[in-house]
Amino acid sequence: MITSQNLLAARTLWGEQKIAISKAYEQTGLEAARSVAMAHIDANYGYALGPVMFKPTMAGGAQTFRPTKQGALAYFCGHSDEYPLDGGFALRGWRAMDSVTSAEFIEGDIAMWMGWIILTDKAGHDTKVDKSFGYKRGPNGVLRIVLHHSSLPYKP
Repeated sequence: MITSQNLLAARTLWGEQKIAISKAYEQTGLEAARSVAMAHIDANYGYALGPVMFKPTMAGGAQTFRPTKQGALAYFCGHSDEYPLDGGFALRGWRAMDSVTSAEFIEGDIAMWMGWIILTDKAGHDTKVDKSFGYKRGPNGVLRIVLHHSSLPYKP
């Protein structure tokens, strides 16, 4: 059975890995960041289970949605000829992540979480996003993200 603690652990790991991608980029460069990002995608996302319904925060137009692993990698690390508008969201100097839960739904091997994710960069600036994650427990028992929807909060 998936628990609220499992969801918190999955979000925490997701945030720690965004920080690891940022630090790899700063310390060793783009190829190191891509390597860390690909390991992050393989460890957390359910691309091996099928398409992932991934709508990144800062993506639009014909490339708004990223059902493939290469689309996710391009979003996280930028520098992609296939996704020229991607700036590399995970390369932005992230140093901390926090989350605030609005609601959770758990049933069997499926769970959904919705709330805010707050990422803090090395200058201390926060980026707060509205986030929804859908998880499926994979064959090895690990929660895999099969839905990742993110958007900037509405400002009237």
